[in-house]
Amino acid sequence: MTWRGSSTIQDRIFASLTYLLPMTLVLGFGSYLFSVFPAFGVIVLPFMPLIALYMYISSLIPYSGIIIFFALYLLVVRNDRLRHFIRFHTMQAILLDIFVSLCSWLMRLIGFPIDLLPSDIDANFFFNIVSTTIFLAVFSASVYSIFQAVRGLYAEIPVISDAAYIQVSR
Repeated sequence: MTWRGSSTIQDRIFASLTYLLPMTLVLGFGSYLFSVFPAFGVIVLPFMPLIALYMYISSLIPYSGIIIFFALYLLVVRNDRLRHFIRFHTMQAILLDIFVSLCSWLMRLIGFPIDLLPSDIDANFFFNIVSTTIFLAVFSASVYSIFQAVRGLYAEIPVISDAAYIQVSR
């Protein structure tokens, strides 16, 4: 849908870059999938330079995740001078990021740490299915949203888009 406003090339690039945040966090959930099907790693390759840059910056700055979250929320989503297109996509990326963080905390609470390199792949079949599902859902939603943002369209993801639109419209 383009009825909410038009977008420039810079708007499209910035809106698509915000989805690196959930894509980076969800990689740990895909460790089982990558170990069982190494060819699946090919889907991550186009995004690896940007993800590696984000991870490098995150390793240099303590608490960078929360800093980036508040910076995006306060400086982008709540900034009425920015276009609705950028604010919407940024809020949607933040909501995907929150979902991944909540899933990660829940899995750790249950007793299943999320790592990029799991120690025992066959430890728990249920955990592997859940983590793979989370990875596929968030990664595919992020890739879909990036392509929609690059095309200048609003990515409509059930529930997430509605919540993002409500937050941006306030």
